[in-house]
Amino acid sequence: MTVTTAHTASAHTATADRTGARTPEAAEVITGGRERIDALDDRIIGLIQERMAVSAVIQQARITSGGRRVNLSREMEVLGHYSEALGKPGTSLAMTLLELCRGRV
Repeated sequence: MTVTTAHTASAHTATADRTGARTPEAAEVITGGRERIDALDDRIIGLIQERMAVSAVIQQARITSGGRRVNLSREMEVLGHYSEALGKPGTSLAMTLLELCRGRV
């Protein structure tokens, strides 16, 4: 085996170990897909942080006007929306978002 061939085989083995792929082509697809998922996750995190900030403004306005910190009927709407769009896991996701957005007591 030449140095180049050995290096290529070693690189393929390392990529296969990271991706679980059995071919270089599949490893390339997986690596590209994971990069896209990482970028999407960064955007989702940013959107969640934005949602938390908007929720804080709404809560402050409600509390300042004499209302309660949490509006349970609105939370039920949010739960329904996520459930309709994503099924049962959507409900869990919505609960997590609501918990994040309720702020500190």
